[in-house]
Amino acid sequence: MARKNRLFLIISILVVAAGISILFLLRKDREDKLFHESNESSFYFAQNQEKDLANNEISNTRKNIITETVRKISPAVVGINVIEIREYRDPYSSFFDDPFFRRFFGDRGTYKQKVKGLGSGFIISSDGYIVTNDHVAGNGSEITVTMTNGNHYNAKIVGSDPTTDICLLKIDGTNLPYVYLGNSDDIMIGEWVVALGNPFGLFEVNNKPTVTVGVVSSTGMNLNQINDRYYINMIQTDAAINGGNSGGPLVNSIGEVIGMNTLIFTAGGNEGSIGLGFAISINKVKKIVDELKKKGRINRDFEVGLRIQNIDEGIARAYQLTVAKGVIVTQIISGTPASKSGIKPGDIITEVEGFPINSEETLVGVFQEFRTGQTISIKIFRDGDILTKKMTLEKSS
Repeated sequence: MARKNRLFLIISILVVAAGISILFLLRKDREDKLFHESNESSFYFAQNQEKDLANNEISNTRKNIITETVRKISPAVVGINVIEIREYRDPYSSFFDDPFFRRFFGDRGTYKQKVKGLGSGFIISSDGYIVTNDHVAGNGSEITVTMTNGNHYNAKIVGSDPTTDICLLKIDGTNLPYVYLGNSDDIMIGEWVVALGNPFGLFEVNNKPTVTVGVVSSTGMNLNQINDRYYINMIQTDAAINGGNSGGPLVNSIGEVIGMNTLIFTAGGNEGSIGLGFAISINKVKKIVDELKKKGRINRDFEVGLRIQNIDEGIARAYQLTVAKGVIVTQIISGTPASKSGIKPGDIITEVEGFPINSEETLVGVFQEFRTGQTISIKIFRDGDILTKKMTLEKSS
């Protein structure tokens, strides 16, 4: 009996010990699993935190002064669609310029046709004044302005100046976004600039202006006359300017408009940008816009009374000039501002109001910068000396 009790006691102790061991192992396994889960959770948390920090860093570095400028300026950039009525002459009209043929074919001398065009512009006041190029909207019979919020407005021409290629439009609106006009005299060659506009009509695709970035390549550029338009004191940039960009703003890195995108030089018939874009300086734009607001036109009703010609190699040798550049006076008309200024035939004009004169075309273009009644300074070369003459631009008789 005592032997059976001892055996039962030993078996009971072994069963209890085995149960304790199993419980210990199960608890350890659970703790290990919880430990691993805790470590895994901490790992993923740390990984996500690191990713968030990386994304924030990328976001912070992407939001730079250029992107902020674009964000600030874009709402005031507009797309401009124009319908213009143009008159054409029938190339075969001479064959039908006979009463007999007119009975059957009518008058085929001239005919009118609607022509669509597009360009860019920018709002300069909260009440809806818009600046663009004259070659974009100056002859428009119907002008539609599209804003970045998708709204469309009919625009009217307040005034336009073909000579400087500047046009002022007006839409009916209040509290409109508008740009800040800077000072183009403070431009630094090499500074970053942003060109915004509506190239090839892409503004119509998503109601957003297209943005290109470059630098100011040069200033004070006097270009050749194009269709009776004179491009004097232009800003050159390598920011891409393409068809439809005309009239859009050229903006510096702090969001000031310093010019109006106007034209490009192309090569080999290619219509795209090759890095030679030109903008009208904003100081000139401001001056023309103020006059157009007040009078609707620019008053250049003055006479000068000069006859000039370009200096060639022969003239340069005769006058012992180092370069064949500039213009020489060939005739002075009596009683005109030129005769009253003391300028004489044989004088070489080198500078007018700070503008260097390299050719007859440049001189004519520079005179478009002035107004009736204004007195200007003209530097001339005479008998080896540089002289300064004053000329008052009198109204044409």
